[in-house]
Amino acid sequence: MNTGGPAFPTSADNGHSTNQDGMTLRDYFAAKAMQSINSRPDYDDVPAEFIAQDAYALADAMLKAREA
Repeated sequence: MNTGGPAFPTSADNGHSTNQDGMTLRDYFAAKAMQSINSRPDYDDVPAEFIAQDAYALADAMLKAREA
């Protein structure tokens, strides 16, 4: 599965090398898509699991569009 890699990778050097990948780009895109979906009145009575599926479908489409 293409996750797009880390959305906000960080690297800290305080005597120890630490890498924090954080959330994936796919998760970030899905979170943004879910915000938009939740603002739509036609989704008011839609169960959360369906909203999440739609959000990840949009995230996957966004990742695919980045490959083009």
